[in-house]
Amino acid sequence: MTEPPRDLGAELDELRERIDRLESAGAVAAQRDASAESTDPLWALTALKQRLPSPGGVVFAGAVGTPEGPVEWQYGLTTDAFFERDWGSSPGPTALAALGSPVRLRFLQAIAGGVETVAQLAESEGAGTTGQIYHHVNQLVAAGWLQARGRGRYGIPPERLVPLLVILLASGGPR
Repeated sequence: MTEPPRDLGAELDELRERIDRLESAGAVAAQRDASAESTDPLWALTALKQRLPSPGGVVFAGAVGTPEGPVEWQYGLTTDAFFERDWGSSPGPTALAALGSPVRLRFLQAIAGGVETVAQLAESEGAGTTGQIYHHVNQLVAAGWLQARGRGRYGIPPERLVPLLVILLASGGPR
């Protein structure tokens, strides 16, 4: 018995229609998902809970445009990892102590905004003497919030910018 000849053109048209229907359905579903995410005020928390099993964890992330270019950063730990570590022996106390001065925070803000030199920092209101500025800058360098970039120039290491902004936000945010 011989099979009847196939109409390849009709089969191809049918396959195209099926693909179009599938692609349209996928696009509609993607739009629905995107709009649901955009209306969820806790979208980051929702995503975190989907990724981490109980007891969860903490994640911070950011995408920041700077005069030197974009900075993207993400870091996190599970809850168990947090509580297994000794909080007092980490670099945390030194790093946090260095941020305990409003003058230093203003210097960091100026440097994040493009200021690079101690001379430029000295132009800021309430900056103090050159010796005082160097004292603050050296404390920030020792804590890892600043790094020397040659002959009196300083910058915030890219891997420290988002953590700095997260700390500021967690402490009540800029006012």
